Amino acid sequence: MHKPAGWLVHRTPLDKGETRFVLQTLRDQLGRPVWPLHRLDKGTSGVLAFALDAQTARTLGLRFESGEGLHKTYRAMVRGWPERDGLIDHALKRMPDDMRSEREAVQAAQTRYRTLRRGEWPLPQGGFATTRWAELELQPLTGRRHQLRRHMKHIAHPILGDATHGKGPLNRAVAEHIGFNRLWLHAWRLELRHPVHQAALQIEAPLPAEWALWPHQPEAA
Repeated sequence: MHKPAGWLVHRTPLDKGETRFVLQTLRDQLGRPVWPLHRLDKGTSGVLAFALDAQTARTLGLRFESGEGLHKTYRAMVRGWPERDGLIDHALKRMPDDMRSEREAVQAAQTRYRTLRRGEWPLPQGGFATTRWAELELQPLTGRRHQLRRHMKHIAHPILGDATHGKGPLNRAVAEHIGFNRLWLHAWRLELRHPVHQAALQIEAPLPAEWALWPHQPEAA
């Protein structure tokens, strides 16, 4: 399914005031139980996969945990002009609520990125007269929590609209300039093999309508 930005996958005590949950909504629409195979942050839109029975959920859930046979591709709007492409190889510490004595505290993490286009707006920020931005294609090679957001912060190109890992004044300026406020991260494509007959599956969620608010720019040189 295509998860909208701003929806939680399921109920959580960490966000008691939220009333929109993908799991409960999908279950009510189908009139049957469903099992989420992975998670997307509340602010992230895009492909979210579910199973219709517990056995399939267990089978595919192990694949999602290991990353074996899975390919995820995201689209993101970030601050600045990154290189045309690159590999971010930067270990990430587990989040505080994910710490366990039997788990390693720091996990290896890798993300590939490719710059699709670059632009510039007349928004003064941080002593600069303009604000540069870029649209990236991101492919997480590991599945660490908040990996893409943390990796983009690590290379000084935070995802725009990221209240945790980005810059608040810049996020507010961009939201006011473009007329839309969200985390600019979208799960665009998921590639995996069918759990029964092993046929290759490719699931895509088109970019949301608000992506058209960004001016068209030629491909990055």
